[in-house]
Amino acid sequence: MIRSLWTGTTGMHGQQLNIDVIANNLANVSTTGFKKSKADFQDLLYQTMKVPGSQTSPDTESPTGILIGLGVRPAAVTKIFTQGDLILTENELDVAIEGNGFFQVEMPDGNTAYTRAGALKRDSEGRIVTSEGYPILPALTIPDGANEISIAETGEVSAVIGDDTEPTEIGTIELAIFTNNAGLSAIGRNLFLETAASGTATTGVPGEEGFGTLIQTYLEGSNVNIVEEVANMITTQRAYEINSKTIQTSDEMMQTTNQLI
Repeated sequence: MIRSLWTGTTGMHGQQLNIDVIANNLANVSTTGFKKSKADFQDLLYQTMKVPGSQTSPDTESPTGILIGLGVRPAAVTKIFTQGDLILTENELDVAIEGNGFFQVEMPDGNTAYTRAGALKRDSEGRIVTSEGYPILPALTIPDGANEISIAETGEVSAVIGDDTEPTEIGTIELAIFTNNAGLSAIGRNLFLETAASGTATTGVPGEEGFGTLIQTYLEGSNVNIVEEVANMITTQRAYEINSKTIQTSDEMMQTTNQLI
């Protein structure tokens, strides 16, 4: 019965982690470019009280054993990089990625981060930056007096400058792809960092093989499905309750044992 107390405890801890993941998904249901997470679990070691296949007589063996599970533990929390809904904003610097790829962002420490959030801005120097003010890579600067900014599906950025009647190309937005998107390290602010698990970034022009395309005046919404998350929340709550019931039942059995005379 002591064993069942600890087993039930691991179950409650596991479901607590699960509800934490679900809560973060729901909190970011309106976050641009957000990718939902999913918790994975695995069972713990088993206490072997009888080995399967052990001899029960000189001529027979046990077809099964007695293996008592000792609970559950978290194995991973995985980001799910499915496409989010495309939302029309009519802002000429809003860009959504349709398909595979990430925008490249230069961090203050010089490292490169990656994001799916295309809510781009123009800073005081004319550079195209993220909402945090981090410039995108390769660097793009919009000249003074430029208007009617156009971003093509293949990443070319052009604008009509001054009194010109024809647009001038001012640069190209490139994308980065990874072998394993789920291996990226999420650091908040819609940013990811490359890790050994993700593989090295491969950069290229939108529309090339393996790379998505860009859609101007749109943003990619969160890929969180509210109905799915609420259903998971209800399941998690019931699982938490039943594990707490296991602990309560074990306690009552121990109490009964203590009361024996």
